[in-house]
Amino acid sequence: MQVLYEDNHIIIVSKAAGEIVQGDKTGDEPLTERVKAYIKERYAKPGAVFLGVTHRLDRPVSGVVVFARTSKGLTRMNDLFRQGRVDKTYLAIVANRPPQEAGELHHWLARNEKQNKSYAYDHEVPGSKEARLRYRLVGQSDRYFLLAVELLTGRHHQIRCQLAKMGCPIRGDLKYGAPRSNPDGSISLHAWRIKFEHPVSHKQICVTAPLPGDALWNVLSQDMPEL
Repeated sequence: MQVLYEDNHIIIVSKAAGEIVQGDKTGDEPLTERVKAYIKERYAKPGAVFLGVTHRLDRPVSGVVVFARTSKGLTRMNDLFRQGRVDKTYLAIVANRPPQEAGELHHWLARNEKQNKSYAYDHEVPGSKEARLRYRLVGQSDRYFLLAVELLTGRHHQIRCQLAKMGCPIRGDLKYGAPRSNPDGSISLHAWRIKFEHPVSHKQICVTAPLPGDALWNVLSQDMPEL
């Protein structure tokens, strides 16, 4: 865990692939507990530490996560996310070149709870939700392509599902069609940048998370244009 930004109302950290944001049936220590421990020690907080979860990342995904340190911060951050006033940019490594270098994907996603998987359709089906994102090709090597993805809606496994539907499953994402896993169990999807107006001070916040440490990320991002 790396702290990227903090003030009285919010704290933004960089999550490593493999970490869970909140506790689940695995019993593994969640990121929430690590952040609480950090706050308790840094500010010598007596008693329980308040920490509100404003959004989540899938376990195999790395990158920016925003938590609220106060109930006011949590309520207002939730409002920003619900109103679509938080800009999130992800970076994804795929093995197939997209059909166009830039575009917008529009699907209807239906979630299968038992499989913990979403399915993308070109038309509305029972139980589905509209999903939209924009993508742009920003780097490439002999074998892989780097896409910048802007989420316009927030659905279960949205980027993973929609890129796979386009024919570009994310590297290492076996659930959505990648041919092999990554050695560390991650998928090559990184929540790179988040931008929003601070819910209390109203100043503009723009935070980026360092890229994962493996060489492929460095190769693909070295000539990345300004986003």
